[in-house]
Amino acid sequence: MRQVLAIVCAISVSFTSFVASAQEVLDKVAVVVNDGVVLDSEIEQMIRQVKLNAQTQGLRLPDDEVLREQAIDRLVLRELQLQMAQRMGIEVSDAQLQMTIESIAAEEGMGLEAFRQTILNSGMDWETYLESVRREMVTGEVQRNAVRRRVYISPQEISNLTEMMAEMTQNEVEYRLSQILIGITDSNNPEQVQRSRRLAEEVLTRLRDGADFAETALTSSSGSRALEGGDLGWMNINAMPTLFAEAVRDKRKGELIGPIKSGIGFHILKVSDVRGIETVEIEEVKVRHILITPSIILSDNRAKEMLTEIRTQILNGEISFKEAALEYSADPGSAGQGGELGWSEPNVYAEAFQQAIARSDIGEISMPFRSEFGWHILEVQERRTQDATERSNQNRAYQLIYSRKYQEELENWQQEIRDQAYIERVD
Repeated sequence: MRQVLAIVCAISVSFTSFVASAQEVLDKVAVVVNDGVVLDSEIEQMIRQVKLNAQTQGLRLPDDEVLREQAIDRLVLRELQLQMAQRMGIEVSDAQLQMTIESIAAEEGMGLEAFRQTILNSGMDWETYLESVRREMVTGEVQRNAVRRRVYISPQEISNLTEMMAEMTQNEVEYRLSQILIGITDSNNPEQVQRSRRLAEEVLTRLRDGADFAETALTSSSGSRALEGGDLGWMNINAMPTLFAEAVRDKRKGELIGPIKSGIGFHILKVSDVRGIETVEIEEVKVRHILITPSIILSDNRAKEMLTEIRTQILNGEISFKEAALEYSADPGSAGQGGELGWSEPNVYAEAFQQAIARSDIGEISMPFRSEFGWHILEVQERRTQDATERSNQNRAYQLIYSRKYQEELENWQQEIRDQAYIERVD
């Protein structure tokens, strides 16, 4: 038996040596990168993939020597980032990888199996493709961790870009204006000027109190378009009188402007409509709630029963919502304010909380519902629609600046880690 084992071991060693020799012939180290390597087969595989992609897209490529240099640079950088990921403990689980692959397939408009077949038809092994995606995910996370903290954006930068973007789009924006003109027959007579000013302010007050603009223009305006309800038609900033342009800029539909004094009188303007400008509106809700959290001594069912009893007491007028929140709510952030959560967009809350808000009418106290935090009842106190265009424009400006600075810092960081690394070509 020992002799047989010895023969088997000898064969195994010989076979292992043979395989190792074969691998050495078939593959070899091309570059040493710190304590890792880039293999010649990896370089050749990347070159093949680049050529295949170029052929598909109809692109012209440089010669093989230039391609090889570019592939080596890319693979050295990847190896450095993978080494950094290992030191940082960054990994991508199989579940995360699966979700990413499914997302890529969906973007291509394919099911997973069809996408897999497409990869195989391209000449790439499926497992090799999966591993390449995993590496891309890992290096992407390393880049974000390393570069994100290097990017600083000042409020002034955001403000400047927001204003610049607004200036660029302003010429495309058109306003439909209506006007009421309270004329001055003698601009050199101070008493007449003051009389016209007071009349203009009275007219503006009536309009803000709900008076119809067109009807008021018919009865009060001395402007040339009074019989048309003061309608001046559509015009952009450049086509308006300079006096109007400064006052109308950035105004929204329905806004009243004035009185604006000119040489002929006092103008009251209404922005009847706006076109060519993107507006963003968001719904906000004002909510209060009471939270009961189950524990070792308070079962899930008992927590729900408690809230049902509290709700009944509130509806019967035995206790106010505020008093109940102060006494019973387990939410430390809102209990002291009588359960008040203030104004917020619904999407800031947990999914179950959002759904309860959507189902509730104003002033209605919801039935008890469960979230990951415990059992709640809530009351939607008010709803409102807010113009979030300015916030949206600022966010867009921030993202544009961040994207540019991130790319600059990414290239700087990649050059730094190259400079600090030990990299040696192997002939």
